[in-house]
Amino acid sequence: MEDRTLAREKSSQGTLDFFAIGVATLCILHCLALPLLISAVSLSIPFVESELTHKVLVMIALPISLYAIFADAKHGGRIAFIVTATAGLALLLGAAFLEPMEAHEELLTTAGSILLVAAHLWRATRGSAKAATQKT
Repeated sequence: MEDRTLAREKSSQGTLDFFAIGVATLCILHCLALPLLISAVSLSIPFVESELTHKVLVMIALPISLYAIFADAKHGGRIAFIVTATAGLALLLGAAFLEPMEAHEELLTTAGSILLVAAHLWRATRGSAKAATQKT
């Protein structure tokens, strides 16, 4: 019974990691691809350009990543994941909500998103590899 619960929990952690990767990737695309798209097409979409978009994406990423961080810490906590994901979240939050950081918003958002993607990818792939080796 315990094996089923552990397998179900690992499966939901993997899904959570890949969802978090998707949200962080949206942040990167928003910051990097949008200026290129606007320049290339010469049109501006008000919602996508607004500060609200960045804040909404961060507020989606925040609970997902915090849940993953606390779930990982609860089960032994891989320090590399916890530190990298927390640093990524801190950069995203600073870029979105701290006015003095506004001048560096794109850089901070990109760095934070890359850290989050890297942390969740590492956690998802390492967790999958660890589960595969335990089955054999």
